[in-house]
Amino acid sequence: MISFESTLIETYRLATLPVRSAHRWWMTSQGAVPLGVLFYHRVADEFLTPWTITRRDFERQIDWLSKNFEMISLEECQRRMQTGNSKPALAITFDDGYAENCEWAIPLLLERKIPVTYFVVLDNIVNQRPFLHDLQFGNALPVNTVEQIQALAAAGIEIGGHTRSHPDLGTVTSIAELFDQVVAASTELGLLINRPIRYFAAPFGQLANLSPALFQVAREAGFAGVCSAYGGFNSVSGDSFHIKRIHGDPCFSRLRNWLQYDWRMLNVPDFAYEIPER
Repeated sequence: MISFESTLIETYRLATLPVRSAHRWWMTSQGAVPLGVLFYHRVADEFLTPWTITRRDFERQIDWLSKNFEMISLEECQRRMQTGNSKPALAITFDDGYAENCEWAIPLLLERKIPVTYFVVLDNIVNQRPFLHDLQFGNALPVNTVEQIQALAAAGIEIGGHTRSHPDLGTVTSIAELFDQVVAASTELGLLINRPIRYFAAPFGQLANLSPALFQVAREAGFAGVCSAYGGFNSVSGDSFHIKRIHGDPCFSRLRNWLQYDWRMLNVPDFAYEIPER
């Protein structure tokens, strides 16, 4: 059953589609089509939480995305931000590390040869400890095992760092603690999978959960990029080190509206940070 909210969103999308199409034509002609990156957490049909999407809804989204976007990696997304982009393109990422993702969602993406970056929290994976946000929601949901993460890496999935213990990095003022959560934890994760960790995603990922120190520590450690989660497309000629991501919202109407170049997603500002010169 289609909800009233979905009907309103669809009405707005259709009413503004001619203007969006004209703007997309202009961006294409300039080689400046912005690049999207989606993030998901958990794909499952039981114990639904606000950060869970059902298998049916996830497959519906992947079907639509595959028809309307070129599915690319984070690395290719960054390259096009630097060199130009003339077609709709989008990257898929996951955060945290839920075991159920390996049962159906990840095999689906591998079968369709869709690149994925999979960000995991080190301590929860190593110690097989449920995430605090799940416990607070009343469920001790299973997390990925080290063996599953190793298998994902062996299958060609990019494994990324998501801290040691999933803290709010916007509140971390100690550089030593920040280094441990971002760099040391990612180094240990890389040793587990015998591959370097090139990308990092900040837990929660909103503006308040980021800091200039985070970007400085990550860049000095040699990361290829840092991902946020407060929405917005990534513009050509923009800051390719900071990768903005859009939530893979279970509401298909909302997601489709966002990704068809809704002006609000096109105008989400970059996080203002400066790496001080030494």
